[in-house]
Amino acid sequence: MRCEDIASHPDFRRLSSIPGVAVDLRYAGTNNFVGRNLYGSLDCAWLHHLAATGLARAAALLARERPGHRVLVLDALRPHRVQLQLWKHLEGTDLRQYVADPAMGSIHSFGMALDVNIVDAQGRELDMGSGYDEMTELSHPQFETRFLASGELTPAQRSNRELLRLVMDRGEFRGISNEWWHFDLLDRQHVRKTFVRVE
Repeated sequence: MRCEDIASHPDFRRLSSIPGVAVDLRYAGTNNFVGRNLYGSLDCAWLHHLAATGLARAAALLARERPGHRVLVLDALRPHRVQLQLWKHLEGTDLRQYVADPAMGSIHSFGMALDVNIVDAQGRELDMGSGYDEMTELSHPQFETRFLASGELTPAQRSNRELLRLVMDRGEFRGISNEWWHFDLLDRQHVRKTFVRVE
């Protein structure tokens, strides 16, 4: 399905319809690792309705645990054509581990993955110890214990990451080992075989 037709598809829900959520789609501007607007005129502020329901649950838990805090969506639906651009941008580098191979398909392109942070009551992003899309080992949840021991990650930063994982777990999302910000809903192979990919 083409991204331009998403508004007419019953499986998708607008991010703006989800309470307790802030939105700052980084690929819709220049504040991203490519340094340019990849979405252009495309409306990518959507999720599959199952992921939207999970995000609403996560946001509700966060509001109870930390009044005034909101889940900040940094990326949601990412059309396959944009995934191709990201893959090409990293050609010849060892950084492709941070971008799903378009030959397999990113779960973002099905509206079933999210990149998120948390903003406090003043709208400030919580400090996670590394930036969004910072392609270094400091961003890897699998190495947090090591970085905590070395002092490269503070207890407060680790606590912020744990809060994010807690609320996303409430929405039935699962994180990955090398990006603190990325969460999938459902098994990737199941999603690729079963759900509609947005081109």
